[in-house]
Amino acid sequence: MKRNIGRYVTITLTILVLLYVSLQSNETASLGRYSTEGLNLNYTVRNSAPVNKNASELNDSDLEFSLQLGKSFVGFKEALAFKESGGNYSSVNTYGYLGKYQFGSETLKLIGIHNPTKFLKNPRLQEKAFIANSARNKWILRRDIKNFVGKRINGIIITESGIIAAAHLAGPGNVKKYLRSYGLDNFADGYGTTVHNYMKRFSGYDTSFVKANKKAKAI
Repeated sequence: MKRNIGRYVTITLTILVLLYVSLQSNETASLGRYSTEGLNLNYTVRNSAPVNKNASELNDSDLEFSLQLGKSFVGFKEALAFKESGGNYSSVNTYGYLGKYQFGSETLKLIGIHNPTKFLKNPRLQEKAFIANSARNKWILRRDIKNFVGKRINGIIITESGIIAAAHLAGPGNVKKYLRSYGLDNFADGYGTTVHNYMKRFSGYDTSFVKANKKAKAI
């Protein structure tokens, strides 16, 4: 009798062990659908825009990471960076424009950066440069922003974010020409991208974080 009980206990334990192993194996196998293989997980965006800071006050603690973009300022700058360089801080194009946001050396000088080589190797400085340049362009274009935002030119509604993006592409002077000619003077860069393209592509973002600043510097 004791021998039979021992046999039943052994069989029961064996079955339980097999069921446990089977369940563990199935659980592991089911995780395959969540594989991150082939995904780009190198996110380079800030958690949120510190709305109480000017460009000159931005510091390293403002460069935390997040996946929340939308139509925020972070979404704006990351979308523009992707168009400019695919978000690559080390990028140098065929015309010599540098970094994630594709700055020219003369523009960098205007915001206080005189060493393009060091700039290219410094992601945090590139982020500060983008904000400083946007602040400077916003000051130069402040009257045009006031006069043209909400109007329709060449089939698109003019927005502040579209103006700032176009100024990054073409310079604020060419954006003034585009707006004041009501789209007739439509500058194109060396690759054929126009002010109109950027006005349309980057419309509707929240760029209130950028404070107009005539003397904005990155350093």
